[in-house]
Amino acid sequence: MDTALLNMLGKYNCRTGLDYENAMKEIIQHLALLGLWRAKFFEHAAFYGGSALRIFHGSRRFSEDLDFSLVRADKSFDLSPYVKMVETELMSFGFNVEVKRRTKQQSDIDSAFIKANTAENMFNMQVPEAVSSLIQKNKVLKIKFEVDTTPPGRASYEARTLLMPIPFQVQLFSLPCLFAGKLHAILCRNWKSRVKGRDFYDFVWFIGNAAPCDISHLRLRMIDSGHLDEKDIFGEKELLEHLRKRFSSVDFRQAKADVEPFITDPAELELWNSAFFNGLLPRLKCM
Repeated sequence: MDTALLNMLGKYNCRTGLDYENAMKEIIQHLALLGLWRAKFFEHAAFYGGSALRIFHGSRRFSEDLDFSLVRADKSFDLSPYVKMVETELMSFGFNVEVKRRTKQQSDIDSAFIKANTAENMFNMQVPEAVSSLIQKNKVLKIKFEVDTTPPGRASYEARTLLMPIPFQVQLFSLPCLFAGKLHAILCRNWKSRVKGRDFYDFVWFIGNAAPCDISHLRLRMIDSGHLDEKDIFGEKELLEHLRKRFSSVDFRQAKADVEPFITDPAELELWNSAFFNGLLPRLKCM
C-alpha cells in the first residue's frame, strides 16, 4: 500500500472495525476525487452533499456517497470514461476495487458504484490483525457516486484544494448553496417512512457555523423537484414555516439511529427533539 495512504490513515484515531471502515471509505473518496480531477471532470461538474461538507468544511460526521452536479445541463453526459479513471486511480494506490456504472434508466441522474472487499483492503492498509480479523471475509464496502445531469440554476461554486495524497483541486458548490441543497433534502427527500438523520445533523452544523442559505437556489431546487410552483412565493418566512412543520413530524429516535454509525460522539445527539430544532430557527439566515 502506498505510504501516502498509510500517512492518511494515521490521521484518524481508529480503534474499532467501524472506525477503520469509515476511515478507509473516506480515503477511497479522496482518491476518487483525485481520479476525477485527473480526468478533468471538474471542468463540467461540481461536488456537493454530506461528503463535500465533511472533506472540505470539517464536518465531524462521516459520509457514504459522492454527489455531483453538472454545471450546465447535458442529458447526453456519459459517466463511463470517468468511472474507468476512478478505478485506475484507486488500483494505482493499491486498492483492489471494482467501479461499475449503473445502467442508466429514464432519469436525470447518472450513477456508479465503487465496490471493495472490506477485509482484503483493510489487510492491504496494514490495519491491525486484531481488528481486520473480525471483519466478515465477504463484507463489501460500497460507495455510490451520482451526477445530476440537469441541475437547478443560480448556483455558485468555488475551487478547493486537497494536499493528500498529492495536491489537487475540486470544484464544489459554495457553502450557501450546500446549505440550500441540505434544506431541500430535509424538506423534500422521499424516504417514505424512513428519516435520514444525517440531513438533520448537517442542519445543526450549518447553523453552528453561521452559514447562510442561498434562498434563490433552494427555491429553484424545490421547483425542479415539483415541491413548489414557479408562481409560488418562497422567501425566508415561508422557509421557516416549512421547517417548523417538518420538525414537528420527525421521529427523532429514528433520526438518531440513522446518524449514529457516522459519528464518534453520540452525545452530539442528546438534545435532539422538535423543540431543539425549532429553537435553532431564529439563527437561520438567508441571502
